[in-house]
Amino acid sequence: MDARRITGQTKIMLLMADPVAHVVGSEAITAFMRSHGHDFICVPTHVGSDDLPAMIDMLRKLRNCVGSGVTIPHKIPVAALLDDLTPRARGIGSVNYIRRNADGTLTGDNVDGSGFVRGATEAGVNLEGLRVLLVGAGGAGRSLAFALAEAGIRELVIANRDREKALKLAAAVVNVHQDLWVQVADADATGFDMVINATSLGMVGKGEENPIDFETLSPDMIVADVVMSPEKTRLLEAAEQNGCRLIFGRQMMDGQLALLREFMGL
Repeated sequence: MDARRITGQTKIMLLMADPVAHVVGSEAITAFMRSHGHDFICVPTHVGSDDLPAMIDMLRKLRNCVGSGVTIPHKIPVAALLDDLTPRARGIGSVNYIRRNADGTLTGDNVDGSGFVRGATEAGVNLEGLRVLLVGAGGAGRSLAFALAEAGIRELVIANRDREKALKLAAAVVNVHQDLWVQVADADATGFDMVINATSLGMVGKGEENPIDFETLSPDMIVADVVMSPEKTRLLEAAEQNGCRLIFGRQMMDGQLALLREFMGL
């Protein structure tokens, strides 16, 4: 990372999470913004769910803070605490970036899904016409579902431990993309073109539970994971052993960075 000085002129961005030890995206954001000439640093911030409202109020008062990233478990609850949402975030129902405006008001956006699509496209993956299994219907899963629909996939199957949450997401996507076949099912990868883990399973410190049965993977699949730490999750290791094409969490982050810079107005 660029070792330049941090002074009173440095633009600060937070990244709120709970837990926070696994967070590595702050380094990528800092490096990207500095590569574009900004005196900038992104700082991981451990914020518990009970403290989120107070933290959002404080963010309004931090005049040298451009905003904050938002990750597990705050992407959905934080949306109701902000002054405004972009149309994209409002439709998705979750937020992964907050911009602090000059008057102290806060605007939320979600570029998880758009970043994933951009990262996949830059990696040479054509999403159009694919049959996709999406595991997870939380903040990242919601964003991915809408972005995949916009990218022209043929079919979307959503698997989530809370089935009711998956059903609500499926209904929301169909309401906007009425020609897309969307259903809810178990996390069985058999027969899919692409499998995406949009949960925290596989993340450092999240135990040994896996998002799917690895035995259902086959060599003709594209397998993606939104988790960035570790870089190669258990899912991606199993997919690699099965001859699948891989998309890493860092590729989704890289796809987000230009969108983030645009949203922050930097």
